[in-house]
Amino acid sequence: MPFTKLVKNSAYFSRYQVKYKRRRSGKTDYYARKRLITQAKNKYNAPKYRLVVRFTNKDIICQIVTSEITGDKVFVAAYAHELPAYGIEHGLTNWAAAYCVGLLVARRALAKLKLDKAFQGVEEADGEFTLTEEQEVDGEERRPFKAFLDVGLTRTSTGARVFGAMKGASDGGIYVPHSEKRFPGYDIESKELDAETLRKYIFGGHVAEYMETLADDDEERYKSQFSGYIDDEIEADGLEELYAEAHKAIREDPFKKAEGAEEKKSKEHWKAESLKYRSQKLTYEQKKERVQQKIKALTAEA
Repeated sequence: MPFTKLVKNSAYFSRYQVKYKRRRSGKTDYYARKRLITQAKNKYNAPKYRLVVRFTNKDIICQIVTSEITGDKVFVAAYAHELPAYGIEHGLTNWAAAYCVGLLVARRALAKLKLDKAFQGVEEADGEFTLTEEQEVDGEERRPFKAFLDVGLTRTSTGARVFGAMKGASDGGIYVPHSEKRFPGYDIESKELDAETLRKYIFGGHVAEYMETLADDDEERYKSQFSGYIDDEIEADGLEELYAEAHKAIREDPFKKAEGAEEKKSKEHWKAESLKYRSQKLTYEQKKERVQQKIKALTAEA
């Protein structure tokens, strides 16, 4: 009988170390994360910010995050479900919506830092490749707020929506180091970016084209897929104006709330709310009185 070597013996298992929980569940790429959060020691505890972009089935999440020993801390956040406050009711996960969410998080971050007046970014999106540069603030040269793009496990293929959010943040006035190679409209052979194609995506032109094609080819499917647009009387040729108005509204008030949205309740409100359901502790005399009442009730029944 041939000898088989026992590879995974007790010595192996006694030294085995499990991977991090988020690695085991396939949620975090720690190889990428380490390089995104590691800050140079000569930066003297200066925070290193990441522009975190995540997509769900019905929402887009954009956050500017910094990492500390105690965990990640979110500096500012913006979500696609906030876009109805700016007039965008439908298509909250498409490329144009991702641009709007990126623009929103950038304007919020700069407003918090009181740099929104100095760093305006690209006020009218034209699809050109631009990076935010130094500006003069109170007579001194001031570098822009810097954040590195964190795509998580998203595939970084050319034209991906994650780069729409990045473009929005860059146009919003923060410095996100990047090149034009992953934007829609970039040609690998000529190594040039077609600004018109990128502008079309920013203003939802690709959606408008699809709407027109579907309306001509398959009216039933058009009514099914774009029923929300039809109900609100939004036509393909009106999308560009819709997104342009949204960009303008975001710049005017990045902290605007949708009509009918509930205000954040205070700690005192929730304390009072919890007291409603908490049973009051009885004193010794009250407990004795309750026992006597129970005895009287039992003797009366007997």
